[in-house]
Amino acid sequence: MAVSFKDYYEILGVSRTASQDELRRAYRKLAKKYHPDVNKTTGSEEKYKEINEAYEVLKDPEKRKKYDALGSNWSAGQDFTPPPGWSAPGGTGGGVHMDFGDGGGFSDFFRSIFGGGFGQPQGGGRSAGMEEIFFGGRPGGDEEMELELSLEELLRGGTKSISLERTERGPDGHPRRARKTVNVNLPAGVTAGSRIRLKGQGSRGGDLYLILRIAPHPRFSVEGYDLVSSVKVSPWEAALGGMIPVQTLDGTVTMKLPGGSQNGKRLRLKGKGIPRRKGALPGDLIVTLEVVIPPSPGKEERELWEALAKGSSFNPRA
Repeated sequence: MAVSFKDYYEILGVSRTASQDELRRAYRKLAKKYHPDVNKTTGSEEKYKEINEAYEVLKDPEKRKKYDALGSNWSAGQDFTPPPGWSAPGGTGGGVHMDFGDGGGFSDFFRSIFGGGFGQPQGGGRSAGMEEIFFGGRPGGDEEMELELSLEELLRGGTKSISLERTERGPDGHPRRARKTVNVNLPAGVTAGSRIRLKGQGSRGGDLYLILRIAPHPRFSVEGYDLVSSVKVSPWEAALGGMIPVQTLDGTVTMKLPGGSQNGKRLRLKGKGIPRRKGALPGDLIVTLEVVIPPSPGKEERELWEALAKGSSFNPRA
């Protein structure tokens, strides 16, 4: 019997080389969008069934291998007749999908390749799929999210109020978006990548872990507990050395510049970085030198450059 070919990769919007993580992300995004308990537009239920069918096949290495064996020359909607003996009898599907009362909601194309018996929902009914898609696993599971802070907020510490928008179960048992404000204590010694635990603040009763990210700063970048910045110096300062001003978190300090410093050289100011936990030394400030050539030298400056060019034996290409 000829049936219409279904391009499962196209349905999920992924390439044929997509990883399992890419498949999972694509599936969850589409399943949330078209779930019939959330999306009431015409055709959403059929679209949702199609998405589940595609993921049912591609998430399973054996099913995916068999599906890929059909080749990549088929187009969605083309008539397809499976080779003799191609159908696989029985089996259990697992995964996340719904039972819509028509044999698991799978198409004739699916059954022509894999046979029947797939698509029994986990725990029966629609609730199992909604649990997995919207709430991300078992009750009490921990969650993570990023919290972006400015460098000034990180250094100031104290308490910061944040607003969380998350999916939770409403009075009717259906998922809904809810907003909640919580106070976050920023302890001393945290930096980019640090984790802060908010006990019981996860969507499903578990803990919420905030992963700190530092917003871009106009002067400093962050490397662990070290700060990195650049300072511009003239060619004669780089050659002769001397004392130059450098901006730190606490204001301007004077730094010794060694003679013969090259463009890009990194100098370290101890203890001028991000504070660590009590009792530990702060990070450092790493200063990168940027040698700047005068853009429009005047007559006297040009004469000095010319005299240096004539009198110097230095060859940078030697």
